Amino acid sequence: MRAKVHVFLKPGVLDVQGKAVEAALHGLGWGHVEGVRVGKTIEFDLKGKDAAETESEVKDMCEKLLANTVIESYRVEVA
Repeated sequence: MRAKVHVFLKPGVLDVQGKAVEAALHGLGWGHVEGVRVGKTIEFDLKGKDAAETESEVKDMCEKLLANTVIESYRVEVA
């Protein structure tokens, strides 16, 4: 199975990288862009599991390592 994890800062947490990207976009002429947030995507394969079990296992990975759940949220996709 292929897992994809999208990690992003929770609302209300200052996204310094997002602000820098937004400022750069404004500087390049796209002044109408606002609210830029930057996240990360982690993809990997898992062997020998069904979709429900894989999703549960990947969520456990997120809670323990892949996301800092104090300031980050995550979304899991399994294919």
